[in-house]
Amino acid sequence: MKLILLGAPGSGKGSLAKKISADFAIPQISTGDLFRALAKKEDDFAKEVKAIMASGGLVPDEITCKMLKERIEQEDCKNGFILDGFPRTIAQAKALENITSIDSVILVELPFSVIIERLSSRRTCSSCGEIYSATDGKLENCKKCGGKIIQRDDDKPESIKHRLKVYEQSTSPLINFYSERLFKVSNDKSLEETYRPVKTFLKNLEEK
Repeated sequence: MKLILLGAPGSGKGSLAKKISADFAIPQISTGDLFRALAKKEDDFAKEVKAIMASGGLVPDEITCKMLKERIEQEDCKNGFILDGFPRTIAQAKALENITSIDSVILVELPFSVIIERLSSRRTCSSCGEIYSATDGKLENCKKCGGKIIQRDDDKPESIKHRLKVYEQSTSPLINFYSERLFKVSNDKSLEETYRPVKTFLKNLEEK
């Protein structure tokens, strides 16, 4: 089962992907995580990617597609996968069709005002990527690995607004592109309430 999760940055795609991955035994592939790992390197290419992500911009398609193709060719993707954060544009969606076929697309919906509030309070472990909230208190070190807790540049208010603008202009048209394979779910409730109809939909899809 090959899936795409669509939705604005901060809409909850990542959390939903983890639930799907656990229940249906398919890996979550986040291009954001792939690029953040690359950005820890110090060569010229890594510095270029780091600068793009810090500004909230989109990494060039040829770079993204190359890395994604290499990832889905790995052994753990033989039964399917979940794409979280790709494609983001019609051009990327068309390029993806030349790489593999997609069974369904899940659109996670959430108002931008809620997204800005959520992301601006998000904190991340600089070592393992574990996510925390500023409302958790003045947490300085990760409970999981002990790494330093930071606010990523792309989680700061100005960068968030830019990311949402990029999403609205470039990614929203994907809703029409995938209209025949689209399943919509609102994430304005708890994760469990959001996931329940998604799980039912995917079980039906799996049985076809």
